[in-house]
Amino acid sequence: MRRTFIIIAVVIVLAGVGAGVYFYFFGNAPSVTVAPTESSGLPVAERGALPGAEQTTTSYSPTGTPVVVSPRLVQITTGPVVPGESVVDIKAANASPVGNQISNGASSSPDAAVSYIARESGNVFSYLTKTRVLTRTSNRTLPGIQSAVWLPNASTTFVRYLSDERFSTINTYALPASGTGGFFLPQNLADIAVSSTRILTLASGVSGSVASLSNTDGTHTSTLFTSPLSALRVSFAGENQYLAFTKPTMTLAGLAFLVDSAGNFSRIAGPRNGLVALASPLGKWVLVSYANGGAMYMELINTANGEALPLPVATIADKCVWAATDSSVYCGIPISPSTAYNYPDDWYQGVIRFSDRIWKIDVAGRYAQLVLDFSQETEAPLDAEALAINPAGTVLVFMNKNDGSLWSYSL
Repeated sequence: MRRTFIIIAVVIVLAGVGAGVYFYFFGNAPSVTVAPTESSGLPVAERGALPGAEQTTTSYSPTGTPVVVSPRLVQITTGPVVPGESVVDIKAANASPVGNQISNGASSSPDAAVSYIARESGNVFSYLTKTRVLTRTSNRTLPGIQSAVWLPNASTTFVRYLSDERFSTINTYALPASGTGGFFLPQNLADIAVSSTRILTLASGVSGSVASLSNTDGTHTSTLFTSPLSALRVSFAGENQYLAFTKPTMTLAGLAFLVDSAGNFSRIAGPRNGLVALASPLGKWVLVSYANGGAMYMELINTANGEALPLPVATIADKCVWAATDSSVYCGIPISPSTAYNYPDDWYQGVIRFSDRIWKIDVAGRYAQLVLDFSQETEAPLDAEALAINPAGTVLVFMNKNDGSLWSYSL
Protein backbone atom coordinates (compact mmCIF):
# COMPACT_ATOMS: atom_id res chain seq x y z
CA MET A 1 0.00 0.00 0.00
CA ARG A 2 2.79 2.42 0.92
CA ARG A 3 4.49 1.71 -2.39
CA THR A 4 1.26 2.50 -4.22
CA PHE A 5 0.97 5.87 -2.45
CA ILE A 6 4.58 6.67 -3.34
CA ILE A 7 3.95 5.89 -7.02
CA ILE A 8 0.79 8.05 -7.03
CA ALA A 9 2.69 10.92 -5.39
CA VAL A 10 5.50 10.71 -7.94
CA VAL A 11 2.99 10.74 -10.81
CA ILE A 12 1.26 13.82 -9.36
CA VAL A 13 4.57 15.66 -8.94
CA LEU A 14 5.69 14.82 -12.48
CA ALA A 15 2.34 15.95 -13.88
CA GLY A 16 2.64 19.24 -12.01
CA VAL A 17 6.17 19.79 -13.28
CA GLY A 18 5.07 19.00 -16.83
CA ALA A 19 2.18 21.45 -16.62
CA GLY A 20 4.47 24.13 -15.23
CA VAL A 21 6.97 23.65 -18.05
CA TYR A 22 4.19 23.78 -20.65
CA PHE A 23 2.70 27.04 -19.36
CA TYR A 24 6.14 28.60 -18.81
CA PHE A 25 7.23 28.06 -22.42
CA PHE A 26 3.95 28.02 -24.35
CA GLY A 27 1.41 29.81 -22.16
CA ASN A 28 2.06 33.13 -23.93
CA ALA A 29 2.06 31.70 -27.45
CA PRO A 30 -0.19 33.74 -29.75
CA SER A 31 -3.63 32.33 -30.31
CA VAL A 32 -4.96 31.81 -33.82
CA THR A 33 -8.08 32.86 -35.64
CA VAL A 34 -8.74 30.64 -38.65
CA ALA A 35 -9.59 32.85 -41.61
CA PRO A 36 -12.64 32.02 -43.75
CA THR A 37 -12.07 30.14 -46.96
CA GLU A 38 -13.11 30.76 -50.53
CA SER A 39 -13.91 28.21 -53.22
CA SER A 40 -10.18 27.57 -53.66
CA GLY A 41 -10.10 26.00 -50.20
CA LEU A 42 -7.28 28.31 -49.09
CA PRO A 43 -7.70 30.79 -46.20
CA VAL A 44 -7.96 34.42 -47.25
CA ALA A 45 -6.33 37.46 -45.64
CA GLU A 46 -8.14 38.69 -42.57
CA ARG A 47 -7.82 42.27 -41.41
CA GLY A 48 -7.62 43.26 -37.77
CA ALA A 49 -5.54 42.99 -34.63
CA LEU A 50 -3.13 40.13 -34.13
CA PRO A 51 -4.55 37.64 -31.62
CA GLY A 52 -2.40 37.09 -28.56
CA ALA A 53 -0.30 40.20 -29.14
CA GLU A 54 -0.01 42.57 -26.22
CA GLN A 55 0.93 46.23 -25.93
CA THR A 56 3.51 46.85 -23.23
CA THR A 57 4.60 50.13 -21.71
CA THR A 58 7.97 49.25 -20.22
CA SER A 59 10.97 50.87 -21.91
CA TYR A 60 13.61 48.19 -22.23
CA SER A 61 15.64 46.63 -25.02
CA PRO A 62 15.78 42.81 -24.79
CA THR A 63 18.41 42.76 -27.51
CA GLY A 64 20.94 44.83 -25.59
CA THR A 65 22.68 48.13 -26.29
CA PRO A 66 24.66 48.53 -29.55
CA VAL A 67 28.41 48.17 -29.13
CA VAL A 68 30.93 49.89 -31.41
CA VAL A 69 33.55 47.20 -32.02
CA SER A 70 35.59 49.22 -34.53
CA PRO A 71 35.01 52.41 -36.54
CA ARG A 72 33.15 50.39 -39.21
CA LEU A 73 31.75 47.40 -37.28
CA VAL A 74 28.90 47.68 -34.77
CA GLN A 75 27.19 44.93 -32.83
CA ILE A 76 23.63 46.20 -32.91
CA THR A 77 22.28 43.54 -30.56
CA THR A 78 23.79 41.17 -28.06
CA GLY A 79 20.62 39.10 -27.88
CA PRO A 80 19.04 37.12 -30.71
CA VAL A 81 16.87 38.71 -33.39
CA VAL A 82 14.40 37.25 -35.86
CA PRO A 83 16.11 36.22 -39.14
CA GLY A 84 15.27 38.84 -41.75
CA GLU A 85 15.95 42.56 -41.40
CA SER A 86 15.64 45.67 -43.56
CA VAL A 87 18.15 48.42 -44.37
CA VAL A 88 16.80 51.57 -46.00
CA ASP A 89 18.38 54.92 -46.89
CA ILE A 90 17.04 57.94 -45.01
CA LYS A 91 17.97 61.48 -44.09
CA ALA A 92 19.13 61.66 -40.50
CA ALA A 93 17.41 65.04 -40.11
CA ASN A 94 14.07 63.36 -40.87
CA ALA A 95 14.54 60.72 -38.19
CA SER A 96 13.00 60.97 -34.74
CA PRO A 97 15.81 59.97 -32.37
CA VAL A 98 13.62 58.79 -29.52
CA GLY A 99 14.35 55.82 -27.36
CA ASN A 100 17.83 54.63 -26.54
CA GLN A 101 20.23 57.19 -28.03
CA ILE A 102 23.78 55.90 -28.39
CA SER A 103 25.47 59.09 -29.55
CA ASN A 104 24.65 62.56 -30.76
CA GLY A 105 25.51 64.18 -34.07
CA ALA A 106 22.36 64.01 -36.22
CA SER A 107 22.83 65.84 -39.51
CA SER A 108 21.24 66.21 -42.92
CA SER A 109 23.69 63.78 -44.55
CA PRO A 110 22.32 60.39 -45.64
CA ASP A 111 21.92 57.69 -43.03
CA ALA A 112 20.75 54.09 -43.11
CA ALA A 113 18.06 52.66 -40.85
CA VAL A 114 18.17 49.00 -39.85
CA SER A 115 14.77 47.60 -38.90
CA TYR A 116 14.64 44.32 -37.01
CA ILE A 117 12.56 42.29 -34.56
CA ALA A 118 13.78 41.06 -31.18
CA ARG A 119 13.25 37.31 -31.02
CA GLU A 120 12.44 37.23 -27.31
CA SER A 121 9.63 39.79 -27.34
CA GLY A 122 8.63 40.41 -30.95
CA ASN A 123 9.21 44.16 -30.48
CA VAL A 124 10.31 46.10 -33.58
CA PHE A 125 13.43 48.28 -33.43
CA SER A 126 15.14 50.75 -35.75
CA TYR A 127 18.86 51.53 -35.58
CA LEU A 128 20.47 54.47 -37.40
CA THR A 129 23.92 53.36 -38.50
CA LYS A 130 25.49 56.82 -38.80
CA THR A 131 24.06 58.66 -35.83
CA ARG A 132 23.91 55.40 -33.85
CA VAL A 133 20.46 56.01 -32.48
CA LEU A 134 18.36 53.02 -31.43
CA THR A 135 14.58 53.35 -31.29
CA ARG A 136 11.87 50.86 -30.43
CA THR A 137 9.15 51.56 -32.98
CA SER A 138 6.66 48.96 -31.74
CA ASN A 139 6.22 47.51 -28.25
CA ARG A 140 3.71 44.90 -29.36
CA THR A 141 4.69 41.64 -27.66
CA LEU A 142 4.67 38.63 -29.99
CA PRO A 143 7.17 35.94 -28.99
CA GLY A 144 7.82 32.92 -31.17
CA ILE A 145 8.36 34.65 -34.53
CA GLN A 146 10.54 32.45 -36.73
CA SER A 147 11.24 34.71 -39.73
CA ALA A 148 10.44 38.15 -41.14
CA VAL A 149 10.25 39.58 -44.67
CA TRP A 150 10.14 43.37 -44.99
CA LEU A 151 8.70 45.65 -47.61
CA PRO A 152 11.54 47.62 -49.27
CA ASN A 153 10.55 50.80 -47.42
CA ALA A 154 10.45 48.94 -44.06
CA SER A 155 6.88 50.08 -43.39
CA THR A 156 5.60 46.52 -42.88
CA THR A 157 7.13 43.16 -42.13
CA PHE A 158 5.51 39.80 -42.83
CA VAL A 159 6.23 37.63 -39.81
CA ARG A 160 5.82 33.88 -39.67
CA TYR A 161 5.27 31.83 -36.53
CA LEU A 162 3.94 28.46 -35.42
CA SER A 163 0.73 28.13 -33.47
CA ASP A 164 -2.07 25.84 -32.25
CA GLU A 165 -1.72 23.21 -29.56
CA ARG A 166 0.86 21.15 -31.47
CA PHE A 167 2.60 24.16 -33.07
CA SER A 168 1.79 22.66 -36.46
CA THR A 169 0.13 25.67 -38.11
CA ILE A 170 2.24 28.31 -39.86
CA ASN A 171 0.71 31.77 -39.57
CA THR A 172 1.86 34.74 -41.65
CA TYR A 173 0.94 38.19 -40.37
CA ALA A 174 1.56 41.61 -41.94
CA LEU A 175 2.92 43.59 -38.99
CA PRO A 176 3.36 47.35 -39.52
CA ALA A 177 6.63 48.71 -38.11
CA SER A 178 4.57 50.95 -35.82
CA GLY A 179 2.78 47.91 -34.37
CA THR A 180 -0.63 49.33 -35.28
CA GLY A 181 -3.02 47.44 -37.55
CA GLY A 182 -2.05 44.55 -39.79
CA PHE A 183 -3.68 41.53 -41.37
CA PHE A 184 -3.29 37.79 -41.83
CA LEU A 185 -2.25 36.04 -45.01
CA PRO A 186 -3.38 32.47 -45.76
CA GLN A 187 -2.28 29.87 -43.23
CA ASN A 188 0.47 27.31 -43.83
CA LEU A 189 2.20 29.19 -46.63
CA ALA A 190 5.30 27.39 -47.87
CA ASP A 191 7.08 30.62 -48.87
CA ILE A 192 6.63 34.37 -49.20
CA ALA A 193 8.50 37.14 -51.02
CA VAL A 194 7.73 40.84 -51.40
CA SER A 195 8.49 43.74 -53.71
CA SER A 196 7.59 47.42 -53.37
CA THR A 197 4.12 46.80 -54.84
CA ARG A 198 3.31 43.09 -54.54
CA ILE A 199 3.35 40.02 -52.33
CA LEU A 200 4.31 36.63 -53.79
CA THR A 201 3.08 33.66 -51.79
CA LEU A 202 3.35 29.92 -52.28
CA ALA A 203 0.91 27.33 -50.98
CA SER A 204 2.06 23.70 -51.22
CA GLY A 205 0.40 20.36 -50.68
CA VAL A 206 0.48 16.74 -51.79
CA SER A 207 -0.97 17.70 -55.18
CA GLY A 208 1.61 20.41 -55.91
CA SER A 209 2.05 24.15 -55.43
CA VAL A 210 0.09 27.31 -56.17
CA ALA A 211 1.85 30.68 -56.37
CA SER A 212 -0.23 33.83 -55.97
CA LEU A 213 0.30 37.57 -56.31
CA SER A 214 -1.48 40.28 -54.34
CA ASN A 215 -1.13 43.93 -53.42
CA THR A 216 0.98 44.74 -50.38
CA ASP A 217 -2.21 45.26 -48.38
CA GLY A 218 -3.30 41.69 -49.12
CA THR A 219 -6.00 42.59 -51.64
CA HIS A 220 -6.60 41.63 -55.29
CA THR A 221 -5.06 38.16 -55.13
CA SER A 222 -4.48 36.34 -58.41
CA THR A 223 -2.81 33.03 -59.31
CA LEU A 224 0.62 33.30 -60.91
CA PHE A 225 1.22 29.59 -61.57
CA THR A 226 0.38 26.07 -60.50
CA SER A 227 2.97 23.32 -60.45
CA PRO A 228 3.00 19.59 -59.66
CA LEU A 229 6.18 20.25 -57.65
CA SER A 230 5.24 20.47 -53.98
CA ALA A 231 8.62 21.48 -52.52
CA LEU A 232 9.50 24.86 -54.01
CA ARG A 233 10.90 28.20 -52.95
CA VAL A 234 9.98 31.38 -54.81
CA SER A 235 11.17 34.99 -55.12
CA PHE A 236 11.04 38.01 -57.39
CA ALA A 237 13.65 38.26 -60.16
CA GLY A 238 13.20 41.77 -61.51
CA GLU A 239 10.05 43.18 -63.10
CA ASN A 240 7.44 40.63 -64.20
CA GLN A 241 9.85 37.74 -63.70
CA TYR A 242 10.16 35.27 -60.86
CA LEU A 243 12.52 32.59 -59.59
CA ALA A 244 11.37 29.17 -58.44
CA PHE A 245 13.66 26.36 -57.30
CA THR A 246 13.25 23.06 -55.53
CA LYS A 247 13.89 23.06 -51.79
CA PRO A 248 17.58 22.24 -51.34
CA THR A 249 18.91 18.95 -50.03
CA MET A 250 22.12 17.07 -50.63
CA THR A 251 20.21 13.84 -51.22
CA LEU A 252 18.32 15.07 -54.30
CA ALA A 253 19.26 16.91 -57.48
CA GLY A 254 17.60 20.33 -57.48
CA LEU A 255 16.38 22.53 -60.32
CA ALA A 256 15.96 26.29 -60.72
CA PHE A 257 13.48 27.97 -63.06
CA LEU A 258 12.63 31.44 -64.28
CA VAL A 259 8.90 32.05 -64.39
CA ASP A 260 7.36 34.74 -66.57
CA SER A 261 4.22 36.78 -65.86
CA ALA A 262 2.09 34.17 -67.64
CA GLY A 263 3.34 31.43 -65.30
CA ASN A 264 5.58 29.70 -67.86
CA PHE A 265 8.66 27.88 -66.53
CA SER A 266 12.12 27.84 -68.13
CA ARG A 267 14.93 25.91 -66.49
CA ILE A 268 18.13 27.87 -65.84
CA ALA A 269 20.09 25.62 -63.47
CA GLY A 270 20.33 22.01 -62.39
CA PRO A 271 20.02 19.22 -61.81
CA ARG A 272 22.48 19.84 -58.96
CA ASN A 273 22.50 18.33 -55.48
CA GLY A 274 21.94 20.85 -52.71
CA LEU A 275 21.02 23.57 -55.20
CA VAL A 276 20.16 27.02 -53.75
CA ALA A 277 19.38 30.00 -56.00
CA LEU A 278 19.35 33.75 -55.33
CA ALA A 279 18.07 36.18 -58.00
CA SER A 280 19.56 39.65 -58.36
CA PRO A 281 17.20 42.61 -57.75
CA LEU A 282 17.01 43.59 -61.43
CA GLY A 283 16.79 39.97 -62.60
CA LYS A 284 19.94 40.00 -64.73
CA TRP A 285 21.67 37.25 -62.76
CA VAL A 286 20.94 34.27 -60.54
CA LEU A 287 23.54 33.15 -58.00
CA VAL A 288 23.50 29.36 -57.70
CA SER A 289 25.25 27.22 -55.10
CA TYR A 290 25.42 23.44 -54.98
CA ALA A 291 27.45 20.62 -53.43
CA ASN A 292 29.37 17.68 -54.78
CA GLY A 293 31.55 15.22 -52.89
CA GLY A 294 31.38 17.22 -49.66
CA ALA A 295 32.58 20.41 -51.36
CA MET A 296 30.57 23.54 -52.16
CA TYR A 297 30.51 25.31 -55.52
CA MET A 298 29.00 28.55 -56.72
CA GLU A 299 28.27 30.09 -60.12
CA LEU A 300 26.48 32.98 -61.78
CA ILE A 301 23.73 32.33 -64.30
CA ASN A 302 23.11 35.00 -66.94
CA THR A 303 19.31 35.09 -67.25
CA ALA A 304 19.47 36.55 -70.77
CA ASN A 305 21.33 33.63 -72.34
CA GLY A 306 21.57 30.96 -69.62
CA GLU A 307 25.38 31.05 -69.52
CA ALA A 308 26.88 29.68 -66.29
CA LEU A 309 30.01 31.41 -64.96
CA PRO A 310 31.97 29.61 -62.19
CA LEU A 311 33.08 31.72 -59.23
CA PRO A 312 36.40 31.58 -57.34
CA VAL A 313 34.77 31.28 -53.89
CA ALA A 314 31.89 29.14 -52.67
CA THR A 315 29.26 29.11 -49.94
CA ILE A 316 25.52 28.48 -49.61
CA ALA A 317 23.60 31.11 -51.59
CA ASP A 318 21.37 31.77 -48.56
CA LYS A 319 24.47 33.31 -46.96
CA CYS A 320 24.61 36.05 -49.64
CA VAL A 321 22.91 39.30 -50.60
CA TRP A 322 22.86 41.20 -53.89
CA ALA A 323 23.69 44.87 -54.25
CA ALA A 324 20.77 46.89 -55.62
CA THR A 325 22.52 47.52 -58.95
CA ASP A 326 23.16 43.82 -59.74
CA SER A 327 26.87 44.68 -59.98
CA SER A 328 28.07 42.72 -56.96
CA VAL A 329 27.05 40.21 -54.34
CA TYR A 330 28.24 39.92 -50.73
CA CYS A 331 28.61 36.51 -49.10
CA GLY A 332 29.68 34.85 -45.89
CA ILE A 333 32.39 32.50 -47.18
CA PRO A 334 33.43 29.66 -44.81
CA ILE A 335 37.11 29.29 -43.94
CA SER A 336 38.26 25.76 -44.83
CA PRO A 337 34.86 24.02 -44.56
CA SER A 338 35.02 20.33 -43.74
CA THR A 339 34.15 17.81 -46.46
CA ALA A 340 32.67 15.46 -43.86
CA TYR A 341 29.24 17.12 -43.89
CA ASN A 342 26.24 17.21 -46.20
CA TYR A 343 25.71 20.72 -47.54
CA PRO A 344 23.43 22.58 -47.22
CA ASP A 345 21.36 20.21 -45.04
CA ASP A 346 23.72 20.07 -42.07
CA TRP A 347 24.05 23.87 -42.01
CA TYR A 348 20.30 24.43 -42.05
CA GLN A 349 19.83 21.89 -39.28
CA GLY A 350 22.60 23.36 -37.10
CA VAL A 351 24.78 20.26 -37.29
CA ILE A 352 27.67 22.35 -38.62
CA ARG A 353 28.60 25.95 -37.84
CA PHE A 354 30.91 27.88 -40.14
CA SER A 355 33.66 30.38 -39.43
CA ASP A 356 33.11 32.97 -42.16
CA ARG A 357 34.75 35.94 -43.74
CA ILE A 358 32.64 38.43 -45.70
CA TRP A 359 33.63 38.66 -49.37
CA LYS A 360 32.42 40.88 -52.21
CA ILE A 361 32.06 39.21 -55.60
CA ASP A 362 32.32 41.58 -58.56
CA VAL A 363 29.99 40.38 -61.32
CA ALA A 364 31.72 41.99 -64.30
CA GLY A 365 35.19 40.75 -63.39
CA ARG A 366 34.10 37.59 -61.52
CA TYR A 367 36.70 38.24 -58.84
CA ALA A 368 36.30 38.14 -55.06
CA GLN A 369 37.50 40.83 -52.66
CA LEU A 370 37.81 40.35 -48.90
CA VAL A 371 35.56 42.82 -47.08
CA LEU A 372 35.55 41.74 -43.44
CA ASP A 373 37.64 39.25 -41.48
CA PHE A 374 35.29 39.02 -38.52
CA SER A 375 37.61 37.02 -36.26
CA GLN A 376 40.29 39.71 -36.57
CA GLU A 377 37.83 42.34 -35.35
CA THR A 378 36.16 40.42 -32.53
CA GLU A 379 38.23 37.28 -31.87
CA ALA A 380 34.97 35.35 -32.26
CA PRO A 381 33.66 33.13 -35.07
CA LEU A 382 31.01 34.36 -37.51
CA ASP A 383 28.44 32.19 -39.21
CA ALA A 384 26.74 34.79 -41.40
CA GLU A 385 23.09 34.54 -42.35
CA ALA A 386 20.20 36.88 -43.23
CA LEU A 387 22.46 39.40 -44.96
CA ALA A 388 20.94 42.73 -46.05
CA ILE A 389 22.31 45.86 -47.72
CA ASN A 390 20.92 49.36 -48.21
CA PRO A 391 20.12 50.60 -51.75
CA ALA A 392 23.06 53.04 -51.62
CA GLY A 393 25.40 50.12 -50.95
CA THR A 394 27.07 51.72 -47.94
CA VAL A 395 25.91 49.48 -45.07
CA LEU A 396 25.94 45.70 -44.83
CA VAL A 397 23.91 44.02 -42.08
CA PHE A 398 24.08 40.38 -41.06
CA MET A 399 23.15 37.96 -38.31
CA ASN A 400 25.64 35.72 -36.56
CA LYS A 401 23.96 32.32 -36.53
CA ASN A 402 26.16 31.26 -33.60
CA ASP A 403 24.21 33.46 -31.15
CA GLY A 404 21.53 35.23 -33.22
CA SER A 405 23.11 38.67 -32.73
CA LEU A 406 22.76 41.43 -35.34
CA TRP A 407 25.71 43.39 -36.80
CA SER A 408 26.29 46.27 -39.21
CA TYR A 409 29.40 47.05 -41.24
CA SER A 410 30.12 50.28 -43.12
CA LEU A 411 31.31 49.48 -46.63
